[in-house]
Amino acid sequence: MRSITKTFPGVRALDDVNLTVEAGEIHAICGENGAGKSTLMKVLSGVYPHGTYEGDIVYDGEVRSFRDIRDSEHIGIIIIHQELALVPLLSIAENIFLGNEVSRGGVINWDEAFSRTSELLKRVGLSEAPTTLIKDIGVGKQQLVEIAKALSKKVRLLILDEPTASLNERDSQALLDLLLEFKAQGLTSIMISHKLNEIARVADSITVIRDGSTVSTLDCKDGVSEDRIIRDMVGRQLDDRYPPRHPNIGDVLFEVKGWNAFHHLNTQRQIVKDVSFNVRKGEVVGIAGLMGAGRTELAMSLFGKAYGRHISGEARMHGKPVDISSIPKAIGAGIAYVTEDRKQYGLLLEDDIRQNVSLANLAGIAKSGVIDADRERSVAEDYRTNLRIRSSNIFHKTLNLSGGNQQKVVLSKWLFSNPDLLILDEPTRGIDVGAKFEIYSIIERLASEGKGILMISSEMPELLGMCDRIYVMNEGRFVAEMPRGEATQESIMRAIIRSAGRNAA
Repeated sequence: MRSITKTFPGVRALDDVNLTVEAGEIHAICGENGAGKSTLMKVLSGVYPHGTYEGDIVYDGEVRSFRDIRDSEHIGIIIIHQELALVPLLSIAENIFLGNEVSRGGVINWDEAFSRTSELLKRVGLSEAPTTLIKDIGVGKQQLVEIAKALSKKVRLLILDEPTASLNERDSQALLDLLLEFKAQGLTSIMISHKLNEIARVADSITVIRDGSTVSTLDCKDGVSEDRIIRDMVGRQLDDRYPPRHPNIGDVLFEVKGWNAFHHLNTQRQIVKDVSFNVRKGEVVGIAGLMGAGRTELAMSLFGKAYGRHISGEARMHGKPVDISSIPKAIGAGIAYVTEDRKQYGLLLEDDIRQNVSLANLAGIAKSGVIDADRERSVAEDYRTNLRIRSSNIFHKTLNLSGGNQQKVVLSKWLFSNPDLLILDEPTRGIDVGAKFEIYSIIERLASEGKGILMISSEMPELLGMCDRIYVMNEGRFVAEMPRGEATQESIMRAIIRSAGRNAA
């Protein structure tokens, strides 16, 4: 890709970007949220057609002009977006050949479709039946179905945008192993990722993009340090991944005893089992656990019973019983919940920053039941400044913000509700190291103001770097509690494995 420049109204997303990818390599693209990584790949794959950008795409020695994504797919360039493009209520086979059906005389040949699907699933390490519905398999397997779909189109250049962002460690490693296997077979891959340890494991070379421009291209043969990548990404030395913590922990703020919740559809299946814990003023408490441990279900059941059936147990705020049986009551009690899925549950993507910030506390910007537009603008502008939300103004649609800035808008929304307890579910998922540090700094500031923070994260280094105390959850139960000084990745995993053994026995 030579001298690629792409502009949107009021924004130059890409400015003279150059990218060279060798045949048969895994090429990583790094950069902060909003740096232009995904935009560059959308240009390459024809999502943004020729004529909407400046510069040239050269593939197999020829300058290419893709009118749409079908043009790029026709010569073997396939993109898998961060938001998976699968239809939940269709089968694996139907999804793999959707828009590219196996047919004769206009009639779908299901025998051939199922046979080819079985072969493709075998190549990506799946044993599911072709008739299995997408909704009935986990996110890790869905990602592999997307890759199988790419293979069905005779892919030569596979583009993966944050392929492991929603995966647990085991599924992530399996996906990376698969990419290395494909590389051995001659397939070329471009991978966008914020996870530097994964990049170090599989990438042959790395291109770093900052503020829409190419900063560096690094050869990984001799090894590239994470510090070097981070310096190029953020334009400065990031000496510490986490802000210094000086906790001033006070009395118990929030306490839960004997909390139980059952699956929202299968009411015979218990998801949260007799959980008891507490959070003190000024304390950051973490919940560690593997995917499926019940962490999100616990958090949502506490936040106004947003998830689950037959919920029981006692909750106390400031030592007194508190009614959190609905979301308005939970907010009124001083609880806020920052969801792990900001796009589906955290934001109104078609609305602007101003409207999203005030969403959880409309009373705070209203007079006699009528929204005060000046007050709404003032509040949004304050949070945009204080949380350093990068946007042209407060009327910027949240849909067009980077992941890190979207996360800051979600935080702003809940901070404006003035909570005592802030539940953070995967607060830095899908955002870069620079934006992560900013989120961590906000968490540290809130704790120093006496707020209680309950933090769920699948990244153990994040929990170890930020939390004063960590609960370990497995199969719906809290199986260990560790103060900061005793918590390590090994001790957390040991607690999970031991509890799994006890449950099996």
